[in-house]
Amino acid sequence: MKKTIILSLLVCMTLGLSAQDTQWESLFNGKNLKNWKKLNGDAEFKVQDGTIVGISKSGTPNTFLATKKYYGDFILEFEFKIESGLNSGVQFRSESLKEYQNGRVHGYQYEIDSSPRAWSGGIYDEARRAWIYRLTANPPARKAFKSNEWNRGRIEAIGNSIRTWVNGIECANIIDDVSPSGFIALQVHEVGKNEDGKTVAWRNIRICTTDLEKNRTPENMAVPEINLIPNTLSDREKREGWKLLWDGKTTDGWRSAKETGFPKKGWTIEDGELKVVKSEGKESANGGDIITKDKYKNFILKVDFKITTGANSGIKYFVDPDLNKGAGSAIGCEFQILDDKNHPDAKLGVKGNRKLGSLYDLIPPYKISEANFQKGTYNTAMIVVNGDKVEHWLNGKKIVDYERNNQMWNALVAYSKYKNWPDFGNLKEGHILLQDHGDAVSFKSIKIKVLD
Repeated sequence: MKKTIILSLLVCMTLGLSAQDTQWESLFNGKNLKNWKKLNGDAEFKVQDGTIVGISKSGTPNTFLATKKYYGDFILEFEFKIESGLNSGVQFRSESLKEYQNGRVHGYQYEIDSSPRAWSGGIYDEARRAWIYRLTANPPARKAFKSNEWNRGRIEAIGNSIRTWVNGIECANIIDDVSPSGFIALQVHEVGKNEDGKTVAWRNIRICTTDLEKNRTPENMAVPEINLIPNTLSDREKREGWKLLWDGKTTDGWRSAKETGFPKKGWTIEDGELKVVKSEGKESANGGDIITKDKYKNFILKVDFKITTGANSGIKYFVDPDLNKGAGSAIGCEFQILDDKNHPDAKLGVKGNRKLGSLYDLIPPYKISEANFQKGTYNTAMIVVNGDKVEHWLNGKKIVDYERNNQMWNALVAYSKYKNWPDFGNLKEGHILLQDHGDAVSFKSIKIKVLD
């Protein structure tokens, strides 16, 4: 009788363990590359001691080892180890289509970064939008990766929510709907002539596609969420008090800086983008600047913007449209938007105070390179105003901070182009402005969180 009971218990335990194990599917059998295929480049992948080893090769583009199967919603876990100086990643919800750049692999990439930048676990959109979650947005995560050691990676892709981890530390959190499914792939990055033979390895690659809600990691409010679905608010953003300043479809809430209505020319709304039409590159000489109908005092403002070659524009705040009824732009503090490499204004002013992200003609940006600005795709400007303290952020990196309404501020203004404007920058509240400087610039996902 006792033997029967013990045997029954063992069977139940075995079935219980088996039921738990069936939640996970191994993507790599530890022996060969069955169910995987190589794409795009000629770098080598081989199986060695139960691991997949990728070996860099100069003269070839990024090389990918992709699953033959597509996956939509899942939790993926893996271990990885990379040689110093090499860059790599794990693609997910990715594709290789003949009609897209002749089969080039494109889609989300979990970054594996051995450089001092330390962005392992960030999310890069391969061959599409480039960086979509830089770890400038989450500095503590930059310490999670261990150089020249085995690291544990985790990706949760459930619906529009995508989150990543390195060694148990949450790194990225995005909301996006561009790719609902695709293959998973291991990357050997393109390298230079002197970087042949460097290795990156993966092991214990497994995926869970069932009971995802039960296995989802609880939300970590300390990790910033980036909502990439244009002109929308996520549930978290709504809970935190964010509002859309532009609905993505109409001119509601906006007007000309010098007239009561919206400009009849110079601005277009196309596919969820608010665009300045290229004219002659002159300040507010075509459609003219647009401003919010409401005024704002203390707030956090986020604006996604994309510039073209040589473009000049700006985001202004504390704007009083009555201060300048003549030619030129309305007056206010400005987050400069500029193609520093191709526009002459970058070389004017004092010590770079007219460059991208600067408080225009007053304070230059610092650590601007760490913000990883990318021309030709969208970048995120953020302006934080709390009383007299103001900050400029670019792509999750603070690049300017200052305090106004004091002697130092007034002295700074006295040596700028704003010296003839009484009490410049000291308004308690004002409109928010998007500038028409005669160059093609696009805006979207304009959001504000009022702080009082």
